[in-house]
Amino acid sequence: MTGHQQVLSMPHLGGIEVGYKVLPETPHPSKPTLVLFNPFTTTSDYYQPEFENRDIREAVNLLAIEPLGHRRTQARIAENWTYRDSAIMSLQLLDALNIDKAFVSGTSQGGWIAMRMALLAPETARGPRMAFGRAPSRELGCWDGPTATSGLVTLGADLAPADDFEPGNDYRDFLMDIGYGKMVEDNVKAFWGESLKANHAGDEGKRRICMAAVTLASRDSLHARLPYGTGDVVFSFANAEQEIKLLGGVHFLSYTHPEIIHRELLEFIAKWKKDGVRAGL
Repeated sequence: MTGHQQVLSMPHLGGIEVGYKVLPETPHPSKPTLVLFNPFTTTSDYYQPEFENRDIREAVNLLAIEPLGHRRTQARIAENWTYRDSAIMSLQLLDALNIDKAFVSGTSQGGWIAMRMALLAPETARGPRMAFGRAPSRELGCWDGPTATSGLVTLGADLAPADDFEPGNDYRDFLMDIGYGKMVEDNVKAFWGESLKANHAGDEGKRRICMAAVTLASRDSLHARLPYGTGDVVFSFANAEQEIKLLGGVHFLSYTHPEIIHRELLEFIAKWKKDGVRAGL
């Protein structure tokens, strides 16, 4: 069982066709729901290992939502959007699927969308996880997203039709290096190379990938909106600094450490599902 790829229309921004993968096709009311958002210029196929994992399938309803500008999720009218818009359309999708509460998570940019959902509807979206790429973090050696995406951002300002556009091997290799690491397997690289060409071809594909790059570079000024503190008496900064060194994985961490990620995910959900994070409650 690998999930059912579907599309539903949501009203936000004058209409959005939202692409998503869900398992089971009708979320089971006795299980908590886990919402997943894929990384930049990938698709819900990124979460195929989770959909194929028996322990995860038995524990939760799985719902992988593709953000705006990614494969099947496309706005009918609007050509400009933010992560906030992807969060709002996702909340509308949850309502359409009769899911009142869900655990939300995402990889890379997906974490930003998950956090947006939690800020907009904290009683609906639970347990978001994310990582920052703001200026202070870049000064500490983190990835410089605005610079890395500047080529696509600049290309987006060129309004000349580009019917022959497609992401080339250089872009594919860029995505593989930053996400999967230098040791990415050839079959993974080949899969995403074909996916990128299929989903971002032609002038329409160019406009979508460029707008997705603008969204990634700006990130909604999200950091300033977070209600966080520095007085965590349970887990200290020093503890976090030490434990982050233990994995030694790549940015798309579930690629190199799937067993650890899946175990921690299921333990987290098992601990907190007592709060009523279920489908249809």
